[in-house]
Amino acid sequence: MIKTIRVMLLPNNKQKTKLFQYADTSRFAYNWALEREQENYKNGGKFMSDTDLRKEFTQLKKNPKYTWLNEVSNNVAKQAIKDACNAYQRFFKGLAQFPKFKSRKHSSPSFYQDNVKIQFTSTYVKVEGFAASRKKNKQKLNDIRLAEHGRIPADGKYLNPRIKYNGLNWYITVGVEEGNHDLVPSKDGIGIDLGIKELAVCSDQQRYPNKNKTQEVKKLEKRKRRLQRSISRKYEKNKRGGRYGKTSNIVKSEKQLLRLNHRLTNIRQNYLHQTTSEIIKREPKFICIEDLNVSGMMKNKHLSKAVQQQGFYEFRQQIGYKSAWNNIQLIIANRFFPSSKLCCCCGKIKKELKLSDRIYRCECGNVIDRDYQAALNLKQYGERALPSAS
Repeated sequence: MIKTIRVMLLPNNKQKTKLFQYADTSRFAYNWALEREQENYKNGGKFMSDTDLRKEFTQLKKNPKYTWLNEVSNNVAKQAIKDACNAYQRFFKGLAQFPKFKSRKHSSPSFYQDNVKIQFTSTYVKVEGFAASRKKNKQKLNDIRLAEHGRIPADGKYLNPRIKYNGLNWYITVGVEEGNHDLVPSKDGIGIDLGIKELAVCSDQQRYPNKNKTQEVKKLEKRKRRLQRSISRKYEKNKRGGRYGKTSNIVKSEKQLLRLNHRLTNIRQNYLHQTTSEIIKREPKFICIEDLNVSGMMKNKHLSKAVQQQGFYEFRQQIGYKSAWNNIQLIIANRFFPSSKLCCCCGKIKKELKLSDRIYRCECGNVIDRDYQAALNLKQYGERALPSAS
């Protein structure tokens, strides 16, 4: 089993300069490889493999104009070229859209590190090629402090290490091999109904409220709106003809807005992790959730913001890989399964049920909260689908 671990880095100023230099080299190599593939295709040539492109790139580095490429580890450009070739192939296989060139302004700086040469301790990560000198005091430039100690095992096999900048901080993401979890849970299964009023309602009567309705998030959202209006006014004030001027105060305010956006994102992500982990710790034998049409829900202008803030896709992703880690069967109910309109007692479907009707009333005498009933119906759906799924 492979687990991906993400830890924030605490580089000093010299290390930050090196990190940006490595990211720029990776972006240049990716764009160069993509341009060569497009040029070769227009001339009627066949697909160029990453091996052929790497040989060309080696000759390119001998050009005096590109000597700066020799200051960066060869593995950074090698993997960037391989990524460009994979993206190009995926387009022709119909698996993805046509790859775009990476922009210096709009793309996130990132690069690859060799999984063999990278080394971890409880407090540091040693990257490749930051310091060319073999002196001990110079070699310290290779050691970047980790914000979380002991999170990544020091002796293990690492897969696909990537270092990325999110606008504020640098992070390292690495895959680590771990032993498989042999215990198979045998407790009662759980049906989960996701919604906007509450994030999740479980069939065992456990409810998880909407984090976006808390006072903490509301205050941050209010600060965010005020800061956005302030930045907009500053841009209008410094408008020169048809162009907007960017002053030092605008840059400072945009940095504050970026920090605020990251803080809100981290609060929501942390809440989702706490919720999904708590559900997994109950050790159900299966979890059944519905296949929501999130892209369709986002088209509703009255609900799009609330749907986006809830993070339904992220919830499903977390439940998926955490269930796989713990040998829990994840069952996805059909998108057209009437979980809310179906009576859990008599099985009758109430087609005229509106979204504003929070209490379900059936002719058989069943009066129940509609979200809790949806969770019960999803649990029954999972019980029926479990034999075929296993």
